[in-house]
Amino acid sequence: MIYYSKKLIFAWDFKENLLIPLGELGGFFMILLGLIWLLYAVYETKRRKSFKKRKTETWDFDITKFLKGLTYIGFLVGLLCIISGVSGLMFKLPPSVAYKNTNPEDSRNLFTSILLIVLGILTFVKPANDLPLASIVGMLAATLVVVLLALLIPQSLVDVIAVFINPKILLAIIFIIIFALVALIAKFYTAGFMAVSKAISWPPLAVIFALFCLIQGFLLVVVGVSISGLF
Repeated sequence: MIYYSKKLIFAWDFKENLLIPLGELGGFFMILLGLIWLLYAVYETKRRKSFKKRKTETWDFDITKFLKGLTYIGFLVGLLCIISGVSGLMFKLPPSVAYKNTNPEDSRNLFTSILLIVLGILTFVKPANDLPLASIVGMLAATLVVVLLALLIPQSLVDVIAVFINPKILLAIIFIIIFALVALIAKFYTAGFMAVSKAISWPPLAVIFALFCLIQGFLLVVVGVSISGLF
């Protein structure tokens, strides 16, 4: 069964079925980025109770269920934009059908691909301001280790361990130790991401990102040109 699943995975062409289609949707993802950043700007304004206010204490943030859902969407959109930008660069893909028609000889647009990668990373990082990243990373790492131990340790070794301590208690202890260590390390290394996240959470900056993405996306999808080609 495992061999059959691996065979199916390797038989599936990631380039043709995933990377190329995403790379050819660069203009669409620019519009999607614009909409996401507009929503970010609206909710950051509500949370700060001001459009221009730069700093807000953590306990003043009112994170609604919708905003949490929006945060998860931001992670997904950011990741897809990064893949789209990288695919466009690697395979020299046009960001839209209209752009390909107006530029038949060289339909790749470096400006759009780089934008998708940079803004995709910022969109992916932005929700870090609303989520306990260190705790999430620690939880995932600890869960993965415990699951692997439970699956890989032979029953004979489990019987030996059971003589000294309940295997379930041992797994719980391992989980707590790994969670604490990974969360502590992750908190240290994600400090830079948190700083970037707070900086780009300012509503006026979010609106600038949004308008720029919407204009670029519209030009690519409808007109078939890029902002970089107008100046």
